Amino acid sequence: MQTKTDQFHEDTIWLAGVAKALSHPARVKILKILAERNTCICGEIVDLLPFSQSTVSQHLKELKRVGLIQGEIEGPRTCYCLDPEVARKARSVFEALFAAIHDTSEKRKSNNVR
Repeated sequence: MQTKTDQFHEDTIWLAGVAKALSHPARVKILKILAERNTCICGEIVDLLPFSQSTVSQHLKELKRVGLIQGEIEGPRTCYCLDPEVARKARSVFEALFAAIHDTSEKRKSNNVR
């Protein structure tokens, strides 16, 4: 059975998933923390956010689902770090999207100027 999203290109569906993963400020903060530390960290993320362990775990799960972060189990803990390849892809695809939006906007402006 085909769904409506099957009518979209795979990259478009992926980008929408990344945008959804970035739609909560806690997830953006988690990415910033991981980027600043430039290393894998475990329980420290919970200490840096105003949320419970279970809430932070749900946010981490969403970021991991789209591949922006990786998690590696070390004993009873899971350590997380950014996935630089996925981050580069997300940046590239978002830049292309907004460049296309900008170009279209500029064309519309120049066509309306007389």
